[in-house]
Amino acid sequence: MEFWEYLTLIFSVLIGGGIAFYIKQYNKNVLQMLLSFVGAYIMGITVMHLLPSVYQGHNHYIGLWILAGFFVQIILEILSGGVEHGHVHPSQEPKMGFALQILLGLCVHAFIEGMPLETYDAFQEELHGHEHSHNHQHLLYGIILHKLPAAFVLVFLLTVSKFKRSFVVMSLVIFSLMSPLGAWSAGALVEYGILNPDSTRILLAVVIGSFLHIATTILFETESKSHHHISFKKVLMIVLGLGLAIMTII
Repeated sequence: MEFWEYLTLIFSVLIGGGIAFYIKQYNKNVLQMLLSFVGAYIMGITVMHLLPSVYQGHNHYIGLWILAGFFVQIILEILSGGVEHGHVHPSQEPKMGFALQILLGLCVHAFIEGMPLETYDAFQEELHGHEHSHNHQHLLYGIILHKLPAAFVLVFLLTVSKFKRSFVVMSLVIFSLMSPLGAWSAGALVEYGILNPDSTRILLAVVIGSFLHIATTILFETESKSHHHISFKKVLMIVLGLGLAIMTII
């Protein structure tokens, strides 16, 4: 990864969270439309780009790692309370355990999904015998688009839960550093020979499982749970998200 890509990861979170500081109430429908677009894009790059890559090779158990990533994400969302999907369940009073639980779930997830960013191109080169320049950017764009609304909801949730502004800012900064830290850590592990192509494939498989859980949860959540109704606007955002994924891969 290049330096500007690290900065983009950080500032995408800071921008998404920064917007929430100036919004007293948010439009849930607008947020859900944005999440539908993001979920569709993540599903698109996962199915058309990431899955085919990870299944090349001789690891016959790669599907188990994808399932592991799926269920790890379930556990992490128990901690985060579904912030990744736009869920806002404020606390009646500023309880530190409540905030740290949410922050822990988000940060562990962000760290894990950032790890393949630094190793993905090397994995592709090892797999195909030639360089695949900037292939990791599909993953990078998916993480950026996913982090923007997640950071917004994190800040909004902590703000309406009446946490001090300094604590909210500190939480946002910590969250913004997690994916870059994950990428840097994986790069260091490769440099010291601790991670090899098989290990990087496993890392990517875990992230794929996480992406599949996030995308399907977002896409299958409906505005009216009692009638299982999906609006035309949501369908349109899904089509746009998939269309962008297709355009960036072709």
